Amino acid sequence: MEAKHVVSVSLGSSQRDHRVEMELLGRHLLVERRGADGDPARAASWLRELDGRVDVLALGGVNLYLTAGRRRYPLKDGIRLAAAVRRTPLVDGSGIKASWERQIVPRLQKQLGWPRPGQTVLFSSVLDRWPLAEALAAAGCRLLIGDAAFALGLPLPFTSLRLFALAAAAAAPLFCRLPIGLLYPTGRRQEQIRPRFQSLYRRADILAGDFHFLRRHLPPRLDGKCVLTSTVTAADRRELAARGVRWLVTTAPEMAGRSFGANVLEAVCVALLDMAPAEIDPALYPPLLQKAGLTPGITRLN
Repeated sequence: MEAKHVVSVSLGSSQRDHRVEMELLGRHLLVERRGADGDPARAASWLRELDGRVDVLALGGVNLYLTAGRRRYPLKDGIRLAAAVRRTPLVDGSGIKASWERQIVPRLQKQLGWPRPGQTVLFSSVLDRWPLAEALAAAGCRLLIGDAAFALGLPLPFTSLRLFALAAAAAAPLFCRLPIGLLYPTGRRQEQIRPRFQSLYRRADILAGDFHFLRRHLPPRLDGKCVLTSTVTAADRRELAARGVRWLVTTAPEMAGRSFGANVLEAVCVALLDMAPAEIDPALYPPLLQKAGLTPGITRLN
């Protein structure tokens, strides 16, 4: 059986590291996540060390680009880390976010009866997951766009994707030049919870988007709320259950006790496709994942 080795190098906490072996579509996959504890120099060193030695590399804790509407904004730290890789295919999860994640909304409507028109969604970062935000808006949900709150600490939620895209055109080029650690919880900060923006959480029926943003300011109680997110550990599940969350949906399936981020799921797809990166269309990911038997993780917690 052909073997493939996939490694995600993340700026996140090493306490969330994970390693799993599995067989998919006639291939044996070794999937690893390595957290650099917020140290870009360490992450770059690992990427250079692994380049040419593994089959696919993935970036975690940072994107190559942020997206608003039809415009993409290069993220300086992501581009800098990607420059350390010259031979091995490198992904950041954007292909999964553009194809697989947006299809999860109609799946949930059919299977669970939500998201429903009129429900309010607190979305942690639309710049990180624009296609998913579009899908929720198309389902009739009211959005509380949390980018200003979660990335900048400003309690100024947008409610319109169109207006947010206009604001992003003015502000994103500047903010994308800042160190990622100023905008996003990396390293040990991923293990800390500092409750803030409680009124935004209270107004929401659904919490969606990047889990580290959402977790960073979780209130003590989330009774009856639904969470639609990505990378979640067993400890995270217990924490959400204790706070009263009703449904937890992860865009990636559980793999040996935890769900990985979009970057890992995209790396798995690239390993299974065995094509040159330039030939890969993200539209290939959903049917490939379905063929491999990988589905979103859906758990009733309360």
